[in-house]
Amino acid sequence: MKRIYIKIAGIINLLGAILHTVGGQMELVNPLLDSNISIQQKAELTGAWHIVTILLFSTSYIILKVGFKKVSHQAKEFLKPIAVLYILSGIPFLITSFLHKVYAFQWILLMPIGILILMGLQKSSSNKQNL
Repeated sequence: MKRIYIKIAGIINLLGAILHTVGGQMELVNPLLDSNISIQQKAELTGAWHIVTILLFSTSYIILKVGFKKVSHQAKEFLKPIAVLYILSGIPFLITSFLHKVYAFQWILLMPIGILILMGLQKSSSNKQNL
């Protein structure tokens, strides 16, 4: 395992979680709550937003724990599904950007994190554990 890639992915993920929480609240959630859509729609969209917030912070914790601490093989097994999920989650943002001719930049954060995790899970060429 190449821990440096895991560490970088975890740090980027944590920064993205913070950006999502603060910036997203101001730029997306607050205008949504001020809009004329129904209370039901506001509740469901806000709930979904905060589910993503929880997932971002939870995955940050898991990635950083594996990157910075000695963990069991079982703990490392959490990383591959997270990586695949992040890569796949970037695809709808790419498609939406293309179809609607807007720039939904979320894929720039999600996909590289997944790629970095997969790179970090590759076995190192030597028997030593990297960083």
